[in-house]
Amino acid sequence: MPFLRVNGVRLSYRRSGRGEPVLLITGSGAAGHQWDMYQTPALHEAGYATVTFDSRGVPPSDAPAGEYTMADMVADVRGLIEALDLAPCRIVGTSLGALIAQRLAIGAPRLVRSAVLMATRARSDAFRRARSAAERRLLESGVRLPPEYQAVNLVMQMFSPRTLGDDEAVASWLELFELTAAGAPVAPGLEWVDTDADHRAELRRVSAPCRVIAFADDLVCPPHLGAEVADAIPNCDLVEIPGCGHLGHLERPGPVNDAIVEFFDKH
Repeated sequence: MPFLRVNGVRLSYRRSGRGEPVLLITGSGAAGHQWDMYQTPALHEAGYATVTFDSRGVPPSDAPAGEYTMADMVADVRGLIEALDLAPCRIVGTSLGALIAQRLAIGAPRLVRSAVLMATRARSDAFRRARSAAERRLLESGVRLPPEYQAVNLVMQMFSPRTLGDDEAVASWLELFELTAAGAPVAPGLEWVDTDADHRAELRRVSAPCRVIAFADDLVCPPHLGAEVADAIPNCDLVEIPGCGHLGHLERPGPVNDAIVEFFDKH
């Protein structure tokens, strides 16, 4: 995998397929190759090239010491788009990746042709703010939870009751998440990126066409918060996909990919 130095950090990336480029931005701590399970093959089949990358703090990209900010993450992606001459490009972002895409569309509109924002929000409600505060308190304590516990906790948060009731699927996800937790750690600086700030008013300045894809059983970014994003962006629609949680692009990739490709074919 090649590397590119932007904004003072070295990022690993992969460019593949033929056609107009789509940049895919993962959620916090996720490796770029996650997209290769379902999304990049679907986009290649639809005639698009793809660019995926590992964000700062995710091996093998650089992991600078200290706390990372949203501005850091946005500047990294902006630098990647400019260095690879992708602008204006189509973007798919999920979770933190969708927040980064929102910030790019607000602050650097010339870089964004259109964007699909999955599992997203423009503010946090009381429960989500409490969750962020609790996770940071755990980080400050220095306690490192066993990989088995991390895996169970993540699977419970990230998937729908539909998947949690499927013994075979749960076993596979638990094994994968446990291996990930036991492997090369992501940088703790990622945990400090502020995802709770309310920027609904700023979204009214977004000029690029957007689509919000919400997942009906998402506990991290529930559909009502995704709907607020769609309401705030002038040219934005909303697709809600049932039977999946925060990682809906992995849990129900078929309808997610259909919604992505259909939108980009129009924009």
